[in-house]
Amino acid sequence: MAAIEFKQLTKHYGQGAQAVKVLYGIDASIGDGEFLVIVGPSGCGKSTLLRMVAGLEEVTLGEILIGGRVVNQLEPAQRDIAMVFQNYALYPHMTVFDNMAYGLKIARMPKAEITHRVNDAAAILELAHLLHRKPRELSGGQRQRVAMGRAIVRQPQVFLFDEPLSNLDAKLRAQTRIEIQKLHRRLKITSLFVTHDQVEAMTLADRMMVMNAGVVEQIGTPEVVYAKPASIFVAGFMGSPPMNLLREAPGVATGMIVGARPEHLKIMSPDNPNGWTFVVDALEMLGAERLIHGFVGKEPVVVRTDEVTSPPAIGTSLKIVAQTQHMHGFDAATGLRVDPSS
Repeated sequence: MAAIEFKQLTKHYGQGAQAVKVLYGIDASIGDGEFLVIVGPSGCGKSTLLRMVAGLEEVTLGEILIGGRVVNQLEPAQRDIAMVFQNYALYPHMTVFDNMAYGLKIARMPKAEITHRVNDAAAILELAHLLHRKPRELSGGQRQRVAMGRAIVRQPQVFLFDEPLSNLDAKLRAQTRIEIQKLHRRLKITSLFVTHDQVEAMTLADRMMVMNAGVVEQIGTPEVVYAKPASIFVAGFMGSPPMNLLREAPGVATGMIVGARPEHLKIMSPDNPNGWTFVVDALEMLGAERLIHGFVGKEPVVVRTDEVTSPPAIGTSLKIVAQTQHMHGFDAATGLRVDPSS
């Protein structure tokens, strides 16, 4: 296992004025054995960052350190990492055992050690009864576990996951997330996991790195990122549905944007003198909860309630009140968080 460090990591494609800038001076430290999720929308640079760690993309400026060693000039095979991709990339003519063992055979590892490592990984991933099968005989979730097993048998210092769950359906994604959690608790190998799915990020991360347009917006635990987003972007990206952000609601100071998550808005009676006037526009029934969509003035707002609360009729005008302790303030010019105490 090994810690990872990024020092002013920068990536450009091309030269001079025509260069396309992808990453802008990223600084971060990932602890030995930590599971860091890199999350952000498509095109934000998260997969490019992961590929730079793997040695599949050159570093323009800055340094990548793995275990205290600068690896910028090292070939991928010299970095002691293992990568799991979105595409399983299994050899269709090989059995599960041979797919998992292939890299070790190429490295000329003794046959007994190969067998031991493959059997051990298969037991961890509950693949032992499938070792004789070909990939075409497996489900999507089983194929992804084989891809993870192929990485595990190498016993690397670092695991790199590049959106490995994207090809799975919703149920399998949820199951595989739990399997990856258990795997990390058992192996304790430093891991970087790239995803655009904020639910995956919140579920899996020890800490998360939220990226936007090649810049790191915030690094922190899921709890901190959710409770105290560092910017308007993080507030709007993390959470499902995302935080309500209002510029023109009554009581909002000039130059400020006020935020409140849907679960922190309370519906009051229409004649209540406090709060914002909220006009109901749509309802979503989600089993144990309801999402009430509407408008405060011209700004869209979502309120989350439980299944016990009677749903209001479309077009109803209500009052909603934000819980003061859960209000968020952002500078409208910079987009950065402004804490009441600051």
